[in-house]
Amino acid sequence: MSTMNTKASSGVEEGASGMRSKTLEESSHLGDIKRGQVILVAYLIATLDLTFLFMQMGVVPYLAKSLGLDSVGFGYLQTTFGVLQLVGGPIFGRFADQFGTRDALILSCASGSAFFLLMSISTSIPLLFLSRLPAVFMHGLPGAQKAITDMTTPSQRADALGKLGLCFGIGIIIGSALGGVLSTEFGIFVPVYVGLVGNLINTVIAMVWIPLQAKPKSDHRVTEHSTSQSGSVFSIREILRLMKFPGVMEVFIVKVFAGLPIGLFLIMFSIISMDFFGLEAVESGYLMSYFGVLQMVVQGLVVGKLTNHCTERTLLRLSVFVFAGVGLGMALMRTVWHYCIVAVPLVFAFSTLGTITDSILTKAVPSSDTGTMLGICASVQPLTRTVGPTIGGILYKQFGVSSFGYLQLIVNIGLFVYLLKSKIPLREMKS
Repeated sequence: MSTMNTKASSGVEEGASGMRSKTLEESSHLGDIKRGQVILVAYLIATLDLTFLFMQMGVVPYLAKSLGLDSVGFGYLQTTFGVLQLVGGPIFGRFADQFGTRDALILSCASGSAFFLLMSISTSIPLLFLSRLPAVFMHGLPGAQKAITDMTTPSQRADALGKLGLCFGIGIIIGSALGGVLSTEFGIFVPVYVGLVGNLINTVIAMVWIPLQAKPKSDHRVTEHSTSQSGSVFSIREILRLMKFPGVMEVFIVKVFAGLPIGLFLIMFSIISMDFFGLEAVESGYLMSYFGVLQMVVQGLVVGKLTNHCTERTLLRLSVFVFAGVGLGMALMRTVWHYCIVAVPLVFAFSTLGTITDSILTKAVPSSDTGTMLGICASVQPLTRTVGPTIGGILYKQFGVSSFGYLQLIVNIGLFVYLLKSKIPLREMKS
């Protein structure tokens, strides 16, 4: 009788244990579904945000010209936008860390709405400059990166962040084409109205489908060495504190300088395409679409697969090495067809470097500081846009197109040798 009771008791315990295990598995499965949905929503928000951004980029030059702004004044307008984005990136990241991903995305989308609203009433040059002001908080892509970072494990992060390249490619292609068609067929302000309505829709999407607490509560690094919850959103000391974590400064330097010469070239590309390649406006548009397709294929498909088979240290070195080869190719190119060939490794190196460095840097800091880190990373492109017109103009005028290629080659050979010898501490994690 005692034996029977023991067996019965054992059976009940095993059954209860099995039910608990099943419940945990179901809970985990539902959690995975929820995380997957949030990531998809983040991709959607980023795609719409980039589409509207590229749509206005094609309209602003004509709007500025219609208001009587000359080429020098237009340069100041672009520099203003770049400076605001540069300053706002780290601040936006701090805001995301302190108030959450959802509030950060709402802030970004609402700022985009204000941006397009001010553009829609820009009947004078001062109003056009004033319309740039909301750009300080327009960081839809870093906001989406923050949401994805919160929803993925470190081993999944590079692949998930890499797929944002699809969003970027779609944004370039649809945004550029849509802006041109709408402004030509219906008037220069119609793309602005579409951007205004679109950003309002994006704001609602963020409010409804991004959870209030996106970051998993079980993250064991939330409080590790972190003081992100203390201090002002505008605290420079708190932002610079992240640079003291092991490996952060070294990887960030590589991120900034590896693509800087190419970044200067791309800023001057509208002039180079006319003077050096002899392209018409329509042909330049086709070339932009070609870049968009390459971006989608490389970053959306290739980079993700590479992260599953190679360590991040290897991919970091590979991207810098390919960048050096791109520099040599650019130094020797003479026609637009040469550039189309060089563009393939160029997009590969750009996509790989951006994805891998973002992944490495977010792993190097506590999870409660990932927003600030992504904000700092997002400031790299605005920094290039700010200094690019001046430095790029001097290089092009004094030394020609080949100077960008030789500078790219020299800088990246130096960085590659440094990466071979350095012992940058990385969190190498496998799926």
